[in-house]
Amino acid sequence: MRTDPSGTLTTLTRLGFAARGLLYLVIGFLVLRTGRTEDPAGALAVVAEGGGRTLLYLIVAGLLGYGLWRLSDAAFNIERHEQGSKGLRERIGAAASGISHLFLAWQAVRLLRGTGGSGSGGTQEGAQTALQLPGGQLMVAVAGLVLLAVGLIQFKKAWNAEFLKHLEPGIASQPWARWTGQGGYAARGLVFLISGGFLFAAGFKEQSSEAGGMAEALAWLSPPWDAVVAIGFIMFGLYSLIEARFRVLNDVPVEGLARQARSKLPV
Repeated sequence: MRTDPSGTLTTLTRLGFAARGLLYLVIGFLVLRTGRTEDPAGALAVVAEGGGRTLLYLIVAGLLGYGLWRLSDAAFNIERHEQGSKGLRERIGAAASGISHLFLAWQAVRLLRGTGGSGSGGTQEGAQTALQLPGGQLMVAVAGLVLLAVGLIQFKKAWNAEFLKHLEPGIASQPWARWTGQGGYAARGLVFLISGGFLFAAGFKEQSSEAGGMAEALAWLSPPWDAVVAIGFIMFGLYSLIEARFRVLNDVPVEGLARQARSKLPV
């Protein structure tokens, strides 16, 4: 029986949306119930401790599918982004998202093999490595500015609810789809702004200890804002589950791309 590679990738992508949703739910509930702050890598470790290997295998498959789908979108514009600078920014964002989720999949594989850790401290380690390179101070500062821009984009998505255009029309018109998405994107926007500020300060002061990612940003927030953002993360987790079922996904023309690649090979 012949399988459809495009359909398989679409199925794995939906599983990836569900995996992303699970991780955000874990992060949000950890803050609310214990005050513990984690990033997606840390949430993976929590899931590995409590959910067992089968669930972790499903998460690996989903994150791989989602990462490859996002990279395919960046390379081949399968999501039909408009021409011009806006479309280019969206495709660059898709590439960054794809790479980050493939990295998460690799971390999940390490947990399966028993070689992974909690994932904390990665931002400071990365900043320290970058600062040791020629021009590293500028690189870290620019990375902070990029995160600040990403935060503003998340707020724009929350305000305009433009994320709804990717859902099936019958679901996009539901108030609960709008509210969960808006709350989730707003929470992500705030965390990206804080993380970007940390990273810019690390570059400006040339001190890697100033850098911080999602976990550090959540820890930096004082009550009740930490709980507000945690609730926002739970809303984003729920919205990701909605996307897992109801997002309109354009198929990746896997076989067509493979034929094009083979046609360019020397005979």
